[in-house]
Amino acid sequence: MKSVRQIGTIIHKDVLIELRSKDIIISMLIFSLIVVVVFNFIFDPGSEMIKTTAPGILWVTIIFAGNLGLARSFAREHENARMHGLLLCPVDRSAIFVAKMLGNIIFITLVEVVSLPIMVILFDIHIRHILWPLILILVLGTIGFAAVGTLFSTISANTKSREVMLPLLLFPVSIPIILAAVKSTTFLMNGGGFAQVWSWIKILIAFDVIFTVLCFLLYDYVLEE
Repeated sequence: MKSVRQIGTIIHKDVLIELRSKDIIISMLIFSLIVVVVFNFIFDPGSEMIKTTAPGILWVTIIFAGNLGLARSFAREHENARMHGLLLCPVDRSAIFVAKMLGNIIFITLVEVVSLPIMVILFDIHIRHILWPLILILVLGTIGFAAVGTLFSTISANTKSREVMLPLLLFPVSIPIILAAVKSTTFLMNGGGFAQVWSWIKILIAFDVIFTVLCFLLYDYVLEE
């Protein structure tokens, strides 16, 4: 219960700071909207081409907007030595990881909640019959990406070129998660069979568990560095 209170306190702190500044979420939302609108000009709404490329566009929007939010969130922690102050508190390091990861999941999910309906409207695609499986894929993809992103954004925040270093570290490692998320979404949106979709969802679940556990175990060493 003590760890749960600590995690809740850190998340409340991050959300409260964001509600006051609106720095991270506005930049993420504006970026995601720009990506969706640009692709809307490239492809004809309702065409076969947009049905094929929509899953990729969706995950490009989520991944790059998420990367932007991850970089900004940990850069903010190093302003006025906030991270040092957090480390001086009697808080378990694993609780910091869980809290930061959950906070990143909240911000990325908000981008998804805004971007997906806009894509449905602009691209004229129908997802009502696949809504719940799609939500499952989005949740699993977000968890895995946020776990890896939390670890590497903490590492890159200590470097001078953090905006460049984060994607260089994050994207190669998160390729299995991105690939499984895009493939499962593609099969789902294009009428693929349950076996095809479920096989990729199982891969996504496996990598979520592996990456989350590894990042949880390694985070203490990352903070020490």
